[in-house]
Amino acid sequence: MSRNSAEWLQTPSFPNSHFVDSRIYTDEGLFKEEQEKIFNKSWIIACHESELVNAFDYRTFSHPGGAPLIIVRGEDMQVRSFYNICPHRGNTLLYDPVGNAKRITCIFHAWMFDTKGKCIEISRGTQGYQDRYTCENAGLREVRTEIGYGGFVWVNVDDQAPTLKEYIGDSMNMLDDNLSMPLEVFHYHKAIVDTNYKLWHDTNSEFYHDYMHYFNKATGMMQPGYFDRKYTGYPNGHATVGSMEVKYDAYTKGSKERAVGWPGLAPGGWILIDIFPGMTFNLRTSVLRMDTAIPLGPNKLIIEFRGLAPKSDTPEQRAERIHDHNVIWGPFGRNLHEDLLGVHGQGRAMRDGTDSKWVIHGREENSTIHDEVGMRHFYAEWSKKMQRPAFNPLGDNKLNAVKEVA
Repeated sequence: MSRNSAEWLQTPSFPNSHFVDSRIYTDEGLFKEEQEKIFNKSWIIACHESELVNAFDYRTFSHPGGAPLIIVRGEDMQVRSFYNICPHRGNTLLYDPVGNAKRITCIFHAWMFDTKGKCIEISRGTQGYQDRYTCENAGLREVRTEIGYGGFVWVNVDDQAPTLKEYIGDSMNMLDDNLSMPLEVFHYHKAIVDTNYKLWHDTNSEFYHDYMHYFNKATGMMQPGYFDRKYTGYPNGHATVGSMEVKYDAYTKGSKERAVGWPGLAPGGWILIDIFPGMTFNLRTSVLRMDTAIPLGPNKLIIEFRGLAPKSDTPEQRAERIHDHNVIWGPFGRNLHEDLLGVHGQGRAMRDGTDSKWVIHGREENSTIHDEVGMRHFYAEWSKKMQRPAFNPLGDNKLNAVKEVA
């Protein structure tokens, strides 16, 4: 039976933890608050150490809190991060997304900095500033940087935030043995999608959407143990999904026995860990995929995808790993494209100008794979950090629909 306008706006008959107001995906004011209260206080993956192989290699990074950053390996081989902003007139320092720069020179007035962020030259400095302003006053703004959990470069723009280890806690324990060796990125892909970052993380936080995946239905859903995988929530909004065996030969008839796996992972194993507010470690059989969500606004999102492999691979092992990656996540695979299509189609209520509606996270299956407990865990942390309930984030009764449900 269809629903009339009043029924469409009616609060779902679930506890308040089991649904959210769709305005959390579209409201500009809430997004600005998320940047300040969530992204600017969280540890965020900027890149991987293997993308900065040599001294003076750099990458630029659009921090989801809004600050443009430079990630650079110094002459001492230490990786540091700085605002990509000249302290003189606020000009952008480096425009290329990747490169190698022994000196970082502002194109506007030729002020120069080294890879430790120290100002080493102010053009006509003495003539213009005498001794009132010198290189000692003009260093770059450094950002806290740590390398960990598989060699990823993590940044935090909040000088008072806890350490990376304190932020991650025990949530990465399931992958301890699998990330103990040096890794390197062999695949990088960036997608810009008209969606909200939370909708992407929602998709990574629940597997009910596997009904959308042709490949996953054959290799995962139809295999023993799929529906027994358990969600575990951790402090700071992180969550893990228990392992299972993926059957690649269920997808490709007559495929040969797999010659390459992942060190420390059971044959065909699959482990997924979501790190709040928008990063996902996805280790599947022989390849590690890392997703990083970087919002550009409430309705536009950059998603960076990286495929990683052990640095010690032989050419033959690497070739098979690349094949495994591309079957599901590469440019001619299906899984990733289906996810992007699905997330683009979500959250349409406010984006299309219709009345606000509820998004339901109400499935309960004893915290197993199709239980939406991972999403509820995420929004509990979101509400805590934002100091707003996700089911009524704007604190109004405009719809006369917000009510307490026992």
